[in-house]
Amino acid sequence: MSPGFLALLAFTPILLAGILLIGLRWPARIAMPVVYLVTAGIGLLVWDMSFNRILASTLQGLVITIGLLWIIFGALLLLNTLKHSGGITAIRAGFTTISPDRRIQAIIIAWLFGCFIEGASGFGTPAAIAAPLLVAVGFPAMAAVLMGMLVQSTPVSFGAVGTPIIVGVNSGLDSASIGAELAARGSSWELYLQQVTTNTALVHALVGTVMPMVMVLMLVRFFGREKSWKAGFEVLPFAFFAGLAFTVPYALTGVLLGPEFPSLLGGLIGLAIVVTAARAGFLVPKNTWDFAPRQEWPAEWLGTIEMKLGELTAKPMGTFRAWLPYLLVGLVLVLSRTVPEVTAAFKSISFSLTGLLGEAGINAGIEPLYLPGGILVMVVIATFFIHRMHPVELGRAVRESSSVLLSAGFVLLFTVPMVRILINSGVNAADLPSMPIAMARFAADSVGNIYPLVAPAIGALGAFLAGSNTVSNMMFAQFQYGVAANLGLSTALIVAVQAVGAAAGNMVAIHNVVAASATVGLLGREGLTLRKTIWPTLYYVLATGLVALFAVYVLGASDPLMGG
Repeated sequence: MSPGFLALLAFTPILLAGILLIGLRWPARIAMPVVYLVTAGIGLLVWDMSFNRILASTLQGLVITIGLLWIIFGALLLLNTLKHSGGITAIRAGFTTISPDRRIQAIIIAWLFGCFIEGASGFGTPAAIAAPLLVAVGFPAMAAVLMGMLVQSTPVSFGAVGTPIIVGVNSGLDSASIGAELAARGSSWELYLQQVTTNTALVHALVGTVMPMVMVLMLVRFFGREKSWKAGFEVLPFAFFAGLAFTVPYALTGVLLGPEFPSLLGGLIGLAIVVTAARAGFLVPKNTWDFAPRQEWPAEWLGTIEMKLGELTAKPMGTFRAWLPYLLVGLVLVLSRTVPEVTAAFKSISFSLTGLLGEAGINAGIEPLYLPGGILVMVVIATFFIHRMHPVELGRAVRESSSVLLSAGFVLLFTVPMVRILINSGVNAADLPSMPIAMARFAADSVGNIYPLVAPAIGALGAFLAGSNTVSNMMFAQFQYGVAANLGLSTALIVAVQAVGAAAGNMVAIHNVVAASATVGLLGREGLTLRKTIWPTLYYVLATGLVALFAVYVLGASDPLMGG
């Protein structure tokens, strides 16, 4: 079987998902079971995987799905708790005092607060938290999901306190043999990983600074009364300023401190700078932009759990007390990821399965307290006392949040197992590489010296499949390293653009869209969101590839630590 035909067969599930969700606009609850069955069929009949391995991969996907649903439940429960405690009313009023302009609100909530949450927890949490918060302050559900998905870009490579680099690249590369080679040259693995981190931060800063501009342009174009770009151009100076307020401290942190804190510190510093600037009216347009009256919104914009003003509790509450639960989320996430004793305490309760059904390498587990879902639930309990709630109010929040999980869970029950079959397909009787590696090899062999242009797309492909920058790096980092070494390119640069492309791929990762949609009751319209997020994803991947080409062939990027 030719490499091209093999790559085409491996690509079939992705192509089918795109056709059904984006082309035919099928809801994910119908499309993804079909895609799962096709993927299993290709695994059995073409890759000659054992039925036992496909079943084990499916079980692994189901365990991972439970973890994702736990995160979604936590995000929903916190939002609904704040709705019934009166916190959302105060938060809504607080944003109005910063600026009533929806463009400014999108930049502050989705971009800056979202980047901070990504730095703290990662794994799709920003969209799951930012989307319902945007709905709570008056955004249409579909606009909220779109904004939440677009923040799944620049901060993602350093999300969850650097997990995509610290775990993804560390696990994805053969650190033992590369480290031995580095030691022989008088260098070390730690210095090489820092070089990858520096390249990743600098490329993201170059490409990602414009993301707030992309967000506001898409917001006014798709959700404005006039469906015009004009209102977006008015706020571009402020949006560019907000982009720099995040990417400058982000890049400096990556270069000087390493992979743990670029997104965290970039989001926190940027938030302080931009909120102060917005309050002072710095670069804020004179005219205020808003959506059309709610009664004029198309039905497809509306989620099933939209909150109307009349539903919100009218308890008087200060802005700080209203925001305190979200501040606690950020604080506890940071502590749980950075203080070893706290990390150990949060990981003390875990459920793990190794070698599922006897299949080597297929493991799964859940750490319910350490996952963002557990932290969100803890903060909900704290909020009950901080906001002096009545048990009946908390009970309503629990019921409303639980009801959404059934529909979200059904889609994810097929999406995540499909991904695990693709990733685990490298063990087979036909002695074929895994499906993602087959696609990547064909792409590399087809392009030769312009490979730096293609490398980010391979990273994005991995994230599209897995919904995770970390998993994409684990799948493809060694492959990218090998291709770069064979072509005489900078391996640290190519591994870095793998990480950047994988971050961009999160904007079109199906289960990220499902998770964000679930938090605002927008399940069934995932294809409409993907039709919009695919364009900024293509921009990010192409721009990253062009930066990599320029770095290799104009700046002469090399690996000084590797002696070339």
